[in-house]
Amino acid sequence: MSASGDLSGMRLARSFRRDPGVTDHRLAPGTVRRVLSFARPYRRLLLGFLGLVVVDAAIGAVNPLIFRAIIDDGVRPGAPHGDVGVVMALAGVVALLAVVAALVSLVTRWLSARVGEGLIYDMRAAVFGHIQRQPLAFFTRTQTGALVSRLNNDVLGAQQAFTGTLSSVVSNVLSVAFVLVAMAALSWQVTVVALLLVPVFVIPARLMGRRLVDITRESFGLNAEMNTIMNERFNVAGALLVKLFGDHATEDTEFRSRASRVRDIGITSALYGRIFFVSLTLVSSLGVAVTYGVGGRLAADRALAVGTLVALTAYLSRLYGPLTALSNVRVDVLTALVSFERVFEVLDLKPAIADAPDAVPLPPVGPGGARVRFLDVQFRYPAATEVSLASLENTDRLSDVVPPDVLHGVSFTAEPGRTIALVGPSGAGKTTISQLVTRMYDVSAGRVEVADRDVRSVTLGSLRDAVGVVTQDAHLFHDTLGANLRYARPGATDDELWAALEGAHIADLVRSLPEGLDTLVGDRGYRLSGGEKQRVAIARLLLKNPPVVVLDEATAHLDNESERAVQRALATALTGRTALVIAHRLSTVRHADEILVVVDGRIAERGTHDELLALGGVYAELSATQLRQDDPEEGMVPGR
Repeated sequence: MSASGDLSGMRLARSFRRDPGVTDHRLAPGTVRRVLSFARPYRRLLLGFLGLVVVDAAIGAVNPLIFRAIIDDGVRPGAPHGDVGVVMALAGVVALLAVVAALVSLVTRWLSARVGEGLIYDMRAAVFGHIQRQPLAFFTRTQTGALVSRLNNDVLGAQQAFTGTLSSVVSNVLSVAFVLVAMAALSWQVTVVALLLVPVFVIPARLMGRRLVDITRESFGLNAEMNTIMNERFNVAGALLVKLFGDHATEDTEFRSRASRVRDIGITSALYGRIFFVSLTLVSSLGVAVTYGVGGRLAADRALAVGTLVALTAYLSRLYGPLTALSNVRVDVLTALVSFERVFEVLDLKPAIADAPDAVPLPPVGPGGARVRFLDVQFRYPAATEVSLASLENTDRLSDVVPPDVLHGVSFTAEPGRTIALVGPSGAGKTTISQLVTRMYDVSAGRVEVADRDVRSVTLGSLRDAVGVVTQDAHLFHDTLGANLRYARPGATDDELWAALEGAHIADLVRSLPEGLDTLVGDRGYRLSGGEKQRVAIARLLLKNPPVVVLDEATAHLDNESERAVQRALATALTGRTALVIAHRLSTVRHADEILVVVDGRIAERGTHDELLALGGVYAELSATQLRQDDPEEGMVPGR
């Protein structure tokens, strides 16, 4: 087979590796129209690209005719040297066409890359931006790998619709059309014989294609399992768990088992692929043999010129590959469209938390903090169908069960500059209350106000600028300390970073590091201790300088020394700000202006530390329980 024939064979193999099950998929209405809308900015480039595809197909169809002319008109029977002038002229034309074809190929590749990479950029940017606007509930349900797949695999599959499928279909259609017209003009008898051999190409290719599909599907599944193992074991938390509880020999054995299956599948796939190409080559050779047999007989009878026979044979490689590929064009097109549809599925999921059409920025808050009010708030977490997609949760359908309310008539006011503590048993609703302030979720009934404005009436950007949060497990990106701090204020100077670090009582530690602010904190900040991470998070909060602060178990799970360091940092962070503090250790909030005891989504008690102790209710019991747990004599085994 020729080089172009090999290329067609490679495209054909890719085609048959795709799962023909997509042909049973029903596309959403309007998918094609939306695909065209994404391509609209590149319409001129696409027209130029298609035009060059036509030129390339025409050059491929002309060359055999030139070879025919060289033989029939240049190398004439009976002449000792033939017509040298004709031969040289036609050879020059062949060389010129080769140069033109090379230039066309380069320009076509540039246009293809320009359109393809432009589409990848547009779609990835659109999907990434849209995902970023999804509410927290979306991320609590969705598989991260599924989202990454949409940004990578599906976007690339969609891009292939233009740079691969479109060019392949147009090129193959034109090649077949040009070749059939030329062959029919040269010899209708040989053309009919050549077409009779087409099923010999198509049927084995389809049979082989089914096996390749099964192998490829299993290979994808095994690779996904192996990647999952690596992702889980190679992050810091997974590596630590393996070292503490795992067995390296067992881990090695399990990984080797999966990797060996991937190896075996790879060998089988390579063998089938080679059989596929050998079959194409063999059948192509048989086609050439039959054509030479039929055409040779016609040439011997002087019904066909020798040059014409050579041209017809050259056309065969440009006929069988494209015809076989076109027999599977429906799968190619639908595969690309399904990739587009999966991308559109994400883009069509409207964020449950978004700016209202008439939202306005939160007005500037003066020194001393902003008032925070909860007015008869009721809340339930959203149902799966409200915030997620079945395909992103690896399930056939989402549950439409509406969760019950978790907050019931919660009302309180945090005056500017005052600290309100939320305490109570786990699962009582404390974190949920704090997340309503930042509008991670919206209330089901009632309202939440910041600076006397309903949080649903102000822009999300201005609200989150006004509220700073430090969580129980402060997250740091795998970047430098300086970059993690500047995430709160990208334009902050080094002096401002050091001031924030001083306020968080961690500046001395950072100065002691060889690389200072340029120190990499590692995956999720694991190169820092828990207390150090918390103080870096507090420094980030101070750099943001919000009027409202939410501290969600900011000192939980810290040792006494780290807790004292964090508490000193928090004292700075809370000065002149309105604060909501969720605490597990009651000793950390005993000086709060007001303590709210949350039980089963309701405020069961409220008051100061002394008032609640005197009340003798839930808070007093929680306090007594913690005192018993903190007593070194409590719980000791007698006689030891």
